[in-house]
Amino acid sequence: MELLVIIIVLALIFDYINGFHDAANSIATIVSTKVLTPFQAVIWAAFFNFVAFFIAKCIIGGFGIANTVSKTVVESYITLPIILAGVIAAIVWNLFTWWKGIPSSSSHTLIGGFAGAAIMAHGFEAIQMNIILKIAAFIFLAPLIGMVIAFGFTLLVLYICKRAHPHTAEVWFKKLQLVSSALFSIGHGLNDSQKVMGIIAAAMIAGHSEGLGMGINSINDLPDWVAFSCFTAISLGTMSGGWKIVKTMGTKITKVTPLEGVIAETAGAFTLYLTEYLKIPVSTTHTITGAIIGVGATKRLSAVRWGVTKNLMTAWVLTIPVSGLLAAVFYLIMSFFLG
Repeated sequence: MELLVIIIVLALIFDYINGFHDAANSIATIVSTKVLTPFQAVIWAAFFNFVAFFIAKCIIGGFGIANTVSKTVVESYITLPIILAGVIAAIVWNLFTWWKGIPSSSSHTLIGGFAGAAIMAHGFEAIQMNIILKIAAFIFLAPLIGMVIAFGFTLLVLYICKRAHPHTAEVWFKKLQLVSSALFSIGHGLNDSQKVMGIIAAAMIAGHSEGLGMGINSINDLPDWVAFSCFTAISLGTMSGGWKIVKTMGTKITKVTPLEGVIAETAGAFTLYLTEYLKIPVSTTHTITGAIIGVGATKRLSAVRWGVTKNLMTAWVLTIPVSGLLAAVFYLIMSFFLG
């Protein structure tokens, strides 16, 4: 019982870290274009992160991404030590990348850790390879979709607004950035909060099989307080900010104007809503980065700082295997103490 409680607490801590790690995703452009101050921006994003809970609960009527995450490992192989090792590894990698200012994927960190610990315990037969491959594919597909949508949307908006007075257009797009940032923050809340819900659900299902209190039979039995806690934790984390990553996302990839900020956030939000419909956990970091690149590429390809982009992509590809290896090591260490 104590181990299950520890896992739930650590998972919510991870969710909080995810909030300030990924705060940059929804506020980087709105801060870099000076539409809102950093403090105003994180409050704005945190509010809409929390609104996502009510959208998932009352409008969508379910948490499909959480269900996908909970099935990353074959149910019969899921144990509490495996989940604990995965969550610890995810926290370590998230804090390291935040410290270095690298916008890596919190979701892939969590999934990589969960899978890595399971492989160390039972071999590759313990993981649902088809689910992991689908998630891995969207490491490349999510930013590509965001980039293509942003590229096309930019050309369309520029054509529609070609006769608009530059000053008038900028005033309007600064106002619209509030809307686009809110849309993206809702997508962030919908996507990332559910990943932690999936991990907690897996822990509670494992707890049921071990005859512990708080156990459940399936994710459909997940208590409402779990979802509420996950959305609250990520909102509080977002309010804490993540200024190193804001700098990378908002200024180092390409210079972003209010018009381009609106387009990048709208394209990113559309991509997140699409993956929510498909029930595939994706990285909000990857999504908004792809959208920002798509916006920058409409000016000229040299407007995108490809050296920075290359470093980001290297971190993306490394996230799942590195967090998996970390979790494997943590599981090995824990096995000596937990028997």
